[in-house]
Amino acid sequence: MAELEKLFTRYDKLVIFDTETTGLLYDKDEIIEFSAVILRQKDGKAVIETEYDELISLSPGKSVPTQIQQLTGISDLDLRARGIPKTRVCQDIAGLFQGERTALLAYNAHFDLSFLFYLLWRHGDPTVLQGKDKLDLLTVYKDRHSYPHKLEAAINVYQLQDKVQNSHRAIDDVKATAAVLLAMEAEKDDLERYINLFGYHPKYGIQGKPISSVTYKPQYFNPTQPLYL
Repeated sequence: MAELEKLFTRYDKLVIFDTETTGLLYDKDEIIEFSAVILRQKDGKAVIETEYDELISLSPGKSVPTQIQQLTGISDLDLRARGIPKTRVCQDIAGLFQGERTALLAYNAHFDLSFLFYLLWRHGDPTVLQGKDKLDLLTVYKDRHSYPHKLEAAINVYQLQDKVQNSHRAIDDVKATAAVLLAMEAEKDDLERYINLFGYHPKYGIQGKPISSVTYKPQYFNPTQPLYL
């Protein structure tokens, strides 16, 4: 069976993306790094066709908090020296996401999509997110494995430590997410059942505004009862 056969029956390309941000408030904090890879099917294999990784300039008066600098290694100096304008990255995102048969994938997708919407709303065209199916690999992982649920835990559970790294830099995390995606498919062939289905912690609810094209359901750890049932 070809890798990700069911997904590639529905989509021409899978765009896996990740962001690094100055904080957790999607309507106030800013994206400082955006990374993505485009997966396509070739000879029965899911291959990375395109890699994208850019630092993004901060708005005037903004800075990277110390704890974020320590976590990501990204400083104000890095952003001044190598950050590209927000309008430019919005144009690049539109190019990456173009195509009717495109699916958007991320680990904790609601978080990244929330930040992307506000970036595009302010500096580009948020309609590039419309009409694109979305797959949250965190939701899949929570359905299959107990706490902890961070990307690092998934890397360890799927024994990918020698192949990828969780460095808190967006491009490394995107490549790790791509490897986790393949491991998830090998583990259980039901990924397409999670399209546009996001789980949330029943204690805390949905963090931020829900995405209109997504169905949200409270997610309890119950491996005998997948979220899609």
